[in-house]
Amino acid sequence: MKKQKKRIVVIGGGTGLSTLLRGLKKFDPDLTAIVTVADDGGSSGRLRDDYQIPPPGDIRNVIAALSEVEPLVEEMFQYRFKGQGKEHLNGHSLGNLMLTALTEITGDFSHAIRQMSRVLNVNGRVLPAANQRLTLFAEFEDGKIIEGESKIPSYGQPIKRVFSKPHHVHALPEAVEAIEQADVIVIGPGSLYTSIIPNLLVEDIRQAVLRSSARKVYICNLMTQRGETSGYTASDHVRAIHTHVGESFIETILINDDADVPEEVQKAYEEENAEPVRFDVRLLEGMGLRVEKGAIATLSEKGSVRHEATNVAEWLMSY
Repeated sequence: MKKQKKRIVVIGGGTGLSTLLRGLKKFDPDLTAIVTVADDGGSSGRLRDDYQIPPPGDIRNVIAALSEVEPLVEEMFQYRFKGQGKEHLNGHSLGNLMLTALTEITGDFSHAIRQMSRVLNVNGRVLPAANQRLTLFAEFEDGKIIEGESKIPSYGQPIKRVFSKPHHVHALPEAVEAIEQADVIVIGPGSLYTSIIPNLLVEDIRQAVLRSSARKVYICNLMTQRGETSGYTASDHVRAIHTHVGESFIETILINDDADVPEEVQKAYEEENAEPVRFDVRLLEGMGLRVEKGAIATLSEKGSVRHEATNVAEWLMSY
């Protein structure tokens, strides 16, 4: 009898989500990615405002990560126009324009994603957290409220909470069903307040995660992020997620082992007011979490600290 694939749902956005998915697809699980639609910067933000559609950027990156096409086709899909005298195209990626065109043709963002996933032979399902535009707001500890995902990190004060408008939006039924039927739900990695938590602000997503009998895992960030998590420990990340969801639901946290980040890399991050996340294991265990350690960090060609996608994926498949 054919063995059933492990059903994994990954919730997040940004570079962290795409990196993890590239690792997971090698193991061919039954994979669903639920992606934030709160982005409002760059090409995505311009298309969001001009065409009144959800931002396509994070969706585009996830489609590219899960696609099974020739490298040149993926490179074309990710190609970003640049050059003087091309103001209308400058900064737009071809994939963003294709998703916008398909949304205009079909009249439905989620349908456009399904069709694009077919064209690029996506190994898994890519679903937006909501099928409409969401605007993210942040309330800071000093009482200031900032509107717009791209503007939140630049304020430079500790974040008290984030919230989205409109308040009452519905998730796609496929997203809710995937969460309810999952064997493992993976939260992160990614920007805590602007990539991870916005998904959980969608009430249908939040309720489905809490209802699901799946194992719930948080892949902890490796570095803090200026304007979002400066000074945060691992337990601070988990506490922020639980506070916004309203209940403690994460069962396991995967953290990097004790290998040090090279000094020269730390200095480069210090210039950006970022540092390695401190893994306060005792506090995490005191919160009732199972703490797992692994060699899950690597350095990119540009010297950035990134999750080692294959190692994280191997751990998840054996979890």
